[in-house]
Amino acid sequence: MTQDTSLTEAESVAEMAVEHDDDPRKAKKFLFLRNGKALTGLGILLFFGVLAVIGPWIAPYDPNQVSTDLLQPPSTAHWLGTDHTGRDILSQIVVGTRGVIVVGMIAGVSATILGVIIGVTAGFVGGAGDETLSALSNVFLVIPQLPLIIIIAGQLPTAGGITVALVIGITGWAWGARVLRAQTLSLRKRDFVEAARANGERTWRLVLAEVLPNLTAIIAAGFVGTVTFAVLSQVTLAFIGITPVSDWNWGTILFWAQNNLALQRGAWWWFVPAGLCIALLGMALTLVNFGIDEFVNPRLRSTGMNARILRRKRIRPRIGFTPVLGGAHRTPPGDPDRPTRGERS
Repeated sequence: MTQDTSLTEAESVAEMAVEHDDDPRKAKKFLFLRNGKALTGLGILLFFGVLAVIGPWIAPYDPNQVSTDLLQPPSTAHWLGTDHTGRDILSQIVVGTRGVIVVGMIAGVSATILGVIIGVTAGFVGGAGDETLSALSNVFLVIPQLPLIIIIAGQLPTAGGITVALVIGITGWAWGARVLRAQTLSLRKRDFVEAARANGERTWRLVLAEVLPNLTAIIAAGFVGTVTFAVLSQVTLAFIGITPVSDWNWGTILFWAQNNLALQRGAWWWFVPAGLCIALLGMALTLVNFGIDEFVNPRLRSTGMNARILRRKRIRPRIGFTPVLGGAHRTPPGDPDRPTRGERS
């Protein structure tokens, strides 16, 4: 009885949402920007992006400038304290943001582009081309990325963040390509693709207009995963001293803190801010991924559009929960897509 009542309330809430929305199509169009997770993630990413661009100009000190304020806690002169040589920690974090963001973006964009080109091409053309590209993906899929980066960085003493980003981009596309190939194989025989092909649409038009829009969530997830891996790899390599420690990034700060026993000395300000920046950036990427998934997934999109109204009604969406639109849009009782009693609970 309670379950049926909850569904009835959800239906009435959905009806209210439709009635009070002057332009439902406009609401769906801007749903991604109404998503709290996406907005929070984009806000954090925007902050780090701006910091990466203007960081060297707004840093209060030169990150390499030594002083007599050795290992001082946060103060008005040094907001995040100083290290063992008197260098300003805040300046190191601000200047080091650029290296982290650049590595993540270059690796994410290059790996995503390669994955989309190879994966979608393999799934759409089929035949010998599919077999060749699939074999290529399998080869790159088993290449251990981090050990390869360590070897390359060890052989090239001047190898910096750009080298790390390119290695990750060149070797990190295979998994995304495999997933995209599988989804493209499913999409290329759908009715809307066959209808467009029957109308004489060119192959590139079919791929760009019919296939790729339906792969948005997978492409976004692959991009976010690659950026996260690239950032962690860059920080890890700097932390263990593989990449040049003279190039400032958050991992370099942790390297100097660990080598000079910051934890044993109680100098929390030396490693906590850099660790929080890494955690915040990872959280932002995850939130954006969640927001994209809720935007492209019809079941999650329906719930997300009415999230505020559902909260006011004290209705808590759960797995398998979908607010049902009222009126002409209500799902008929015999529709197989209608949630069952088990799904409602």
